[in-house]
Amino acid sequence: MPHVLLIEDDASVRDGMELVLRRHGYGVDTAATGEQALALLAGERGTRIELVVLDLMLPGMDGFEVCRRIRARSAALPVIMLTARGDDSDIVTGLEAGADDYVVKPVTAPVLEARIRAALRRAEPSARQRSDADLAGLVIDRAGLTVTKNGTPIALPPTELRLLLELSASPGRVFSREQLLESVWDHTYLGDSRLVDAAVGRLRAKLEDVPAKPRYVQTVRGFGYRFGPL
Repeated sequence: MPHVLLIEDDASVRDGMELVLRRHGYGVDTAATGEQALALLAGERGTRIELVVLDLMLPGMDGFEVCRRIRARSAALPVIMLTARGDDSDIVTGLEAGADDYVVKPVTAPVLEARIRAALRRAEPSARQRSDADLAGLVIDRAGLTVTKNGTPIALPPTELRLLLELSASPGRVFSREQLLESVWDHTYLGDSRLVDAAVGRLRAKLEDVPAKPRYVQTVRGFGYRFGPL
């Protein structure tokens, strides 16, 4: 079973989540601070970690900075962040820092385990094998799951890669946020559209020459997004 790194400073919450994950068959490493977590990821044991569950409110280095540092060293490692109920600004900031998903605390065991399974599925190679796309300098290799722009490789986390694959599979088609949540995140929860918007923002920052004037991932106001290019 996959191995999870749980970063949570509250010992009772951490122990409870660890117990739940182990009962579902996951291997678990834990850390109480961001510094401990990053040291673990950089060490020998870090090579086996396949997903991170990250609390935002940590002593010392907060979860936002931990997420940024994880993303700086790995574009592929899935990160699910934990946030307090109602902290919309925290959710948006965390997603912009590179988190793949969020879970609002307190979280039930079935919800947490379902979110982990969904994130791990997104990290797997896509089963949709289509012909490669070469669009205005952007080359998407669907078999190799690689993206290059003007010959330069672009590293994309699993969620952003799956989003790009989904949009580019049907150029010109308008996808609603709800459709993208279902196909990319496996979510149908009200309010989760911020997952799509944050991922699109990160994707544009990596693909577009001018993210504010996108050529590839375009907004269709009032409906959703479509893949270009213009």
